[in-house]
Amino acid sequence: MRITILGGGGFLGRKLAVRLARDGTLGGRPITAMTLFDLAAPPEFPAPFPLTCLGGDIAELPEAAIPAGTDVVFHLAAVVSGAAEADYDLGRRVNLRGTDAVIDACRRLAAPPRLVFTSSIATFSGGQGTILNDDARQIPANSYGTQKAAAEMLLADATRRGFMDAVCLRLPTIIVRPGRPNKAASSFFSAIVREPMLGLETELPVPDDFAVWVASPRSAVEWLIHAAAMDTAPLGLDRSFNLPGMSVKVGEILAAMDQVRQGASSLVKRVHDPVTAGIVGGWPAGFNAERAPANGFRRHEPLIDVIRAFVSDDLEATRIDRAIG
Repeated sequence: MRITILGGGGFLGRKLAVRLARDGTLGGRPITAMTLFDLAAPPEFPAPFPLTCLGGDIAELPEAAIPAGTDVVFHLAAVVSGAAEADYDLGRRVNLRGTDAVIDACRRLAAPPRLVFTSSIATFSGGQGTILNDDARQIPANSYGTQKAAAEMLLADATRRGFMDAVCLRLPTIIVRPGRPNKAASSFFSAIVREPMLGLETELPVPDDFAVWVASPRSAVEWLIHAAAMDTAPLGLDRSFNLPGMSVKVGEILAAMDQVRQGASSLVKRVHDPVTAGIVGGWPAGFNAERAPANGFRRHEPLIDVIRAFVSDDLEATRIDRAIG
């Protein structure tokens, strides 16, 4: 089995690649080669199969990014929410034209690949107090969500036409992201844990009672792997899933952090940011996600386990990364 991960240099793409290299198989089939593609070539790492790392513009996707014989494509490459809102042209280029380029690359393959696409809960709106069912309409309140929703439709149509076998995953906000802050509007949900755990102050732009739909990196990787190997025959035309994350309030995240490291939340400073609050405030607070578990996507672990997993998996690497500068 030959695999490509687009966005393989990002934190989730990297975790996925390392996990697949560790397992050596996907869906019971041995992995024979893997290609990682990102804006800059992702760093190589030990793997039990040939690993190719490439850099470039996804809107002008090189043929080597999805080479002949590719069986599975993970499409994680994207301009994130805050950046897509700030730079409309860049968001459209990467999130829409990039997806078009991926479809064209898949059309050139001799056999249609399984394509797993990371969409987002930002494709919905409704705001605080809104809990959406699986049949809720996608009405985005930001450019990023609009671009992701449009990409879902393009991929579903490409599947209908036989160019690929797509599964689109509407990821919750992922916490706790390691490394450094990024330009996602939701970045602060990770920062309010990550920075205090490093002994650093950080700012909270929304109230403590703000509710957000979240998932851990561990769950996200498990969902991606399941989507790559699941039986898609029962899905019909509907190729998208609201994943079984969990709705938590900011204050609950801070309380869970204090259970792991007493007093850490004292480093979180309340500083209202109307731009950030305006973007994330349009997202629904939660979902009644039943279709995904019915199709084998596992339900989420408790919040305290998410904080502990960050300390176990990523805290020291994040500390080293900050020290290197």
